[in-house]
Amino acid sequence: MARAPNELTAVEALAAMASGQLSAVALTRACLERIEARDSVVHAFAYLDPALALAEARSRDERPAGSLNGLPFGVKDIIDTHDMPTAYGSAIHAGHRPGADAACVALAREAGAVMLGKTVSTEFALRHPGPTANPHNPAHTPGGSSSGSAAAVADFMVPIAFGTQTGGSIVRPASYCGVIGYKPSFNTINATGVKPLAASFDTVGLLARSVDDCALVAGVLAGVRRNTPLEAVKPARVGVWRTPAWRHAETATVRAVETAAQQLARNDVVVTDVELPPEFELFLDAQSDVLRFEAARVFAFERTRRAESLAPSSRDELAAGAAIPRHRYLEAQALLGRCRVIFAAAIAPFDVLLAASAPGEAPAGLGNTGEAMFNRWTSGLRVPCLNVPGFRGPNGLPVGVQLIAALDDDARLLRAAKWIAARIGDEA
Repeated sequence: MARAPNELTAVEALAAMASGQLSAVALTRACLERIEARDSVVHAFAYLDPALALAEARSRDERPAGSLNGLPFGVKDIIDTHDMPTAYGSAIHAGHRPGADAACVALAREAGAVMLGKTVSTEFALRHPGPTANPHNPAHTPGGSSSGSAAAVADFMVPIAFGTQTGGSIVRPASYCGVIGYKPSFNTINATGVKPLAASFDTVGLLARSVDDCALVAGVLAGVRRNTPLEAVKPARVGVWRTPAWRHAETATVRAVETAAQQLARNDVVVTDVELPPEFELFLDAQSDVLRFEAARVFAFERTRRAESLAPSSRDELAAGAAIPRHRYLEAQALLGRCRVIFAAAIAPFDVLLAASAPGEAPAGLGNTGEAMFNRWTSGLRVPCLNVPGFRGPNGLPVGVQLIAALDDDARLLRAAKWIAARIGDEA
């Protein structure tokens, strides 16, 4: 049976539109119909204007614009859009209308993309969750802070969506929702017009249903000229990096990482454990200090003038950041800088590293988006990483594994991820 248009990957949908088998209006309408059928359960969208989306799609059919022509996007609600509100997941900014698109949105539109709607974010991309539920089981969290984007892509509401990661906000929800989550190298996709959280780490990335989709879209946004499809390249050497957080890994994550390593070894990939020196025992504390220090200053107005309207968890987080002295912030930045140098040398012998994407499957309840302890390493190191789905936990929910490459070695990561994604996962 042929798949519905909204079930196509981004690359498949673009090919169907280019060949005349599908129109942008038909694709957008199929996505909107899926949202109408399912969003009362999933709550992935913070804002939707079907008429506006269809009008934009109609203009793409009439005047094709570029390599993303007619492709619907979900846009995380901390990313500015000139024609839709951007509330940053906060009641403080409800109804806020930016005067311009964020750079990533403007570049996607320049290439012909259709902005379908705004997806739910946690408050200011911190810990306080929005209403989004995991589409695989609405009693479980989809993760945060790119919760709406991950859930919308997983539930076939949209083929691709913008996310951001400062701690673990792309890879963790991708793992929980069973999709590809790609955090590029720091500053690969311009972050102008994205509400900052911690400028040392904030990174714009993508949630999608295939590695090819991420490679194509990120390439367009980053100025990569690619005339051929992404090549799947077998990695020669893969390092297994359990990180000092490994003691917190649940059985499902341990099984996923170990099984993936075994499957790669059976495919004649050299798989070796990676150990990093004692500096990395202090890494998460340093990353947390930098994030909180910077966030407290970004949100100085909200913290000092609208504290009563903040969620208690956001208020506590920002207060903790305001209490960090600058000398501690500078010491933390220095430690992160040393770790980046050490990591560059450690990863050099490998094509990619294999690691956990999350402690386990999505926790029950919507009041907790899960822990980012397996993601904050790559955010602090500023290196590219990608969640590959394929495993299931004890409750039948998705569990992914994370692939990591050296800074600015995104092309190698994407080629290896495409090859690996076809060869790992639960076996029937």
